[in-house]
Amino acid sequence: MVGTSPEYSQKRSGAYFTPGGVSAALVAWACRKSTDRLIDPSCGDGQFLALHRNSVGIEQNPVSAHRAIEHAPGALVHEGDFFTWALETRERFECAAGNPPFIRYQTFKGDMRRRALDLCLHLGVRFSGLSSSWAPFIVATAGLLKRGGRMAFVVPAEIGHAPYAAPLLDYLVSSFSTVQIVAVRRKLFPALSEDCWLLYTEGFGGKADKIDLTVVDEFVPGRTPPKPTMQVDVGEWRTVWNRRLRPYLLPSSVRALYAAALADPHTHRLADFATVGIGYVSGDNDFFHLRPSDAKRLRIPSAFLQPSLRNGRAMPDKQITRATVEDWTRNDDPVLLLRLTRDQQLPTAVSNYLDSSAGREARQGYKCRNRAPWYAVPDVQIPDFVMSYMSGRNVNLVRNAAGVSCTNSLHAIRVRDQALASKLLPQWSSPFVRLSCELEGHALGGGMLKLEPREAGRIVFPSTATIRQTNDDQWEDAIGSLQRWRHYAD
Repeated sequence: MVGTSPEYSQKRSGAYFTPGGVSAALVAWACRKSTDRLIDPSCGDGQFLALHRNSVGIEQNPVSAHRAIEHAPGALVHEGDFFTWALETRERFECAAGNPPFIRYQTFKGDMRRRALDLCLHLGVRFSGLSSSWAPFIVATAGLLKRGGRMAFVVPAEIGHAPYAAPLLDYLVSSFSTVQIVAVRRKLFPALSEDCWLLYTEGFGGKADKIDLTVVDEFVPGRTPPKPTMQVDVGEWRTVWNRRLRPYLLPSSVRALYAAALADPHTHRLADFATVGIGYVSGDNDFFHLRPSDAKRLRIPSAFLQPSLRNGRAMPDKQITRATVEDWTRNDDPVLLLRLTRDQQLPTAVSNYLDSSAGREARQGYKCRNRAPWYAVPDVQIPDFVMSYMSGRNVNLVRNAAGVSCTNSLHAIRVRDQALASKLLPQWSSPFVRLSCELEGHALGGGMLKLEPREAGRIVFPSTATIRQTNDDQWEDAIGSLQRWRHYAD
C-alpha cells in the first residue's frame, strides 16, 4: 500500500504489489542459501523481503517503507531514492528479486531520473528520453551483484517490444551467462491494463549468445522457472527482428516465412515510398475546432476554416471524400479547424473569438503560450492518406480525397513515390500486411494496438513471390494469436 499524498499515489509511484505465488517463486529461485544476501530495489511493503530474512530493501514511499519494516523485521530497509543509495553503497549481493515500479517517462523525471540515467550510463547502458523507470532499476540492481549473482523480476511486457527495452536486453546478455524471459499471456495483475512477464538472469559477469524464452498461457508458480520454449539467437533478434521479442510469440514456421520476405530485395516497407508523421497539435482542440453551426453564429469566414479529422472514430473505411465532409457538416461535428497564420490580417469576427473567454483560457495552455502568435496552429498539412494511430481489430488507412487535415491523434501519410505506392497500397488489407502491423506495433491497455510513426514506417509490403508462397489461413491464425496476446480477442 502507499501513502495518500499525490506524490506517493499508487498510479504515480507505480506501486502495484505482486501476487503472493509470483513473489514466492521469484525469491525461491533467486535465494539458493540462507546466507545469500538479497536486494529488492523497490521493496514496497516488504512482500519480497519477508520471504528471505537476509535481505535489504529500498523504498522511497515513507508509508510503504514503514510497513516493510513491520512485515519483514529481519530485513534492513532503507527509506529514500534507490539510485542515490546505489551510488553510495559499497555492499554487493548474491541475488536480487522484486517488482520494480513501472513509471512512464512523463512522470519519471527530475533529479531521480537524472541520477538513474547517469548511473546506467556509467554501467554502459544509454537509455533514451522515453524510458520508463523499471528498466534503469534493473540495470542499477545488476550493478550491485557479486560475480555469479542472480536476479528474478516482474517486468512489463514492454520488454518484448519497447525501443528502450533493447539496450536493457543488450546489457543483460552481455552481463549474465543466462537470460530467461517468461512471456505470460494471462494477466499477472488482473485488475491492471498492464501486461507483465517475468525475467530471470544468472551468472553475473558472464555473457549469453541467446535468450531463453518461455511462452506460457498462464504462469504456474514453482521453485524453478518453466523450461524454455525456445532459444532466441541474439544475432537474429538484433538484425531480423529489430531487437524485439514479440515475433517469437508466433510459430517458427510463420517467423521463417516472414523473415524470408524481409530478405527478398523486392519487399518494401512503407517508409520506402511514403513519409509517416503525426498531425498537428492545436494546443486546445475544443477551442480550435468549431462546429459548422458555431462558425456560422460567430461569422467566421470560411477562408479561415480548414476541414479536419480529429480522431480515428470519425474515419471512414476506404477514403475521405467530399461526401464524407458533407456528412460531418450535416451532423454539425466539430471538424472546422481555425487555421490562422503568423502575419495574417484578421477580420473582426476572428479577433472577437480569439479575445473571448474561451480564447483567453486557451492561450494559457502550454502549447499555446509557448508559440507566437499563440493562435497560429503549426504544422497543419494536407496528407495523401490518413492512418489510425491506435487501432482495435485492424489498422485503418484511408485516402484523403477531400483534402482534409488531421490532428496528432492520427498519422499523416505523404507519398513520395507515387508509382510504388499505387502498386503496393492495394495490399493494405491483405493478411501479410495486417500481420506486419501487429508485429511492428505494440499493445496498449484495453487491447488496443499502437503504431508510432517509426513503427508505422516499418510496415512490410511483401514481394509477389512471397505472396504466392504463403497461405492466408496461416497468416490469419498468426494475426489472431497476436491479438489474443494483446487481449483484443478476450
